[in-house]
Order: sequence, then C-alpha cells, then structure tokens
Amino acid sequence: MKKVKLGLLPKLEISWNRKSVDSAESGRDVLPDGRIKYWIRHETLKGIHPKMLVWWFQHLEGDIEYEGSVYNRYHVWHPEDHVHLSYEKRKPDGSVGPGAELRIVEYLGRQKSYLVNVVSSIEKLDEEGFIHNPRLDGILPIARMEYSFKETENGTRYENCLLVGWKGFSFKLLRPFFEFLFFDKKHGFAWIKHNIEEVGQFERFLPDLYRKENENLRR
Repeated sequence: MKKVKLGLLPKLEISWNRKSVDSAESGRDVLPDGRIKYWIRHETLKGIHPKMLVWWFQHLEGDIEYEGSVYNRYHVWHPEDHVHLSYEKRKPDGSVGPGAELRIVEYLGRQKSYLVNVVSSIEKLDEEGFIHNPRLDGILPIARMEYSFKETENGTRYENCLLVGWKGFSFKLLRPFFEFLFFDKKHGFAWIKHNIEEVGQFERFLPDLYRKENENLRR
C-alpha cells in the first residue's frame, strides 16, 4: 500500500469549538504489558448522541456545507491539522464497519515531524464505541485506538485512548529507544491536544450535518 503524499493544507478560516486541553481529563500511563497509553476523558458532548458518532465514522468522506460554503468534511472536523481521510477498504456490501480500513493523513499541531499517514483497520464500530488499529506503512501494527461512547441526559460521555507499542518483553526493553526515535512524550501530548480539539468540534457541526443527511435519505 502506498502512502498518500499530501502536505499541510491552509487553515480553514471558519468558526470552531476549539476546546482547551484542560477542558478534559487526560494523561499518560505505562501499562503492565509494556505499552504506553495516552488517554482522554472529554467533557460531555452536548447535543451529540452515540448513533450520530457511529454514523459519522461511517461517512467520513465527502464535502459538507458549513457557514454558507462547501468544505471537505474531514477538514472541518479539525480546521488546522486534518489533510485527508478515505476508506482504503470497505466491507463487501460497500458499508463501513469491522473489516473496513481507513486511510488517515494529518499533522498533529501542524508539525511536520508529527505526520500521521497510516492505514487503520476497523475492529469495532457501534453505539458503545469505536476501535481501529493503525499500521505503519500499512504493515506494522504499532498502535491501537479505542473510543467509548456512553449516552447521558445531555449528550455523550466520550472517552478515548491511544495505545502505542506492542505487548511483551521486547517492547518493554525497547520502549526508551522507541520513544526517543519515534513517539516521545511531546508527540503523545500533541495527540491529546489534537484529539480534544477535534472532539469538541463535533458540537459545532455534527448535529446539523446528521439531521440534513438523514432527512435526505428518508425522502
């Protein structure tokens, strides 16, 4: 699988719900199995329901109308860092769910050294959460993304984490070198900041988009 070679896009000059890092609980842990866990407990997403989130992750491609103009929907999700998202592979019936694959290109914090350019296989996607497994160069499974959704009175309690590395003694031994060469703490906390910003943006655009597109389907 070849990488999509795309550079930084110009920032979208749109309004967005750019939440600060301290709006959520977050941190870094080293797990007993050797992996590194960066985790976030976001504040409640008001007006967002788990069914909307499932629908969103199944419909990440394409454009949307936002504030009177048409933009790529993935770019609207994070107006500064996002570059490209497509479905590298869909399920046999053309839908998106376990067995499908995402192609993701983004620059965390617009830093060229924090380029994400991966293929990620979807393991789980339902109203309880979303799990996908990024592979370096489309081959090496070095990370795992786990999201959980919980319906509340006001919206959704959204938690997610990035698990870096692999289970076992070899990664425990290599972890200091791996972090130094590929994914240090600054890189991990750049992911936390990026994720808090994109998740907060759901409140700005997703309810309206979900309503419009699902009304069109019912016609």
